[in-house]
Amino acid sequence: MIVVLIGYMASGKSTIGRILAKKLNYGFLDLDDYIEEKENAPISTIFQLHGEIAFRKLETHCLNELLSHTSNIVLSVGGGTPCYGNNMNVILNTANAKSFYLKASVPTLVSRLKNEKSKRPLIAHIETEAMLTEFIAKHLFERSQFYGLAEFTVTTDHKSEMDIVEELILKLF
Repeated sequence: MIVVLIGYMASGKSTIGRILAKKLNYGFLDLDDYIEEKENAPISTIFQLHGEIAFRKLETHCLNELLSHTSNIVLSVGGGTPCYGNNMNVILNTANAKSFYLKASVPTLVSRLKNEKSKRPLIAHIETEAMLTEFIAKHLFERSQFYGLAEFTVTTDHKSEMDIVEELILKLF
C-alpha cells in the first residue's frame, strides 16, 4: 500500500510521514527530496533556473514514478503537488494508494513558517507576519478544493505527532 500525505507546506507531512512509516514498517519517501536527489539540485534552484512550470512537469513525472511502486511506502508530496496537472486524480485513482489531507489552520501554519521562509521559495520574499498570514490564507483557500478530495482528512492543530499518527493508523485499517 502507498499512503500519500498531502497538505499545505509545514502541515507536518514529512515529520508525520517518517513516524508513520516507522510505525507501520513501511519505507518513507518525500517527493521533494526525491526530485532534489534525481536532479542533483535543490527545489529552489530548479525553480530559479527552469521556472515553476518546468518544476511542476518534473514533479508530475516523479509522482507517477513513485505511485507505480508496489512496495509499502508512505509518500509525502509537496504542498502544490495535488493542485497541478492531473496529480490529485492520479493519486485518487492509484489502486493501492490511500490519501490523507493533513489539515492545519492558518495560525498554525504561520507560526511554523515565519522562521523558515528562506528555505521555502514560495514565501521567501514575504516580509511581515501579516503579509505571510494573508498569503497563506489566500493560498490555502485556493488549494483546499484539491486537498479536500483526499480520502481522509486529519486535523493536526493542537495534536501531538503521535496522536496524529495513531489517527492515521485508525483510518487506514
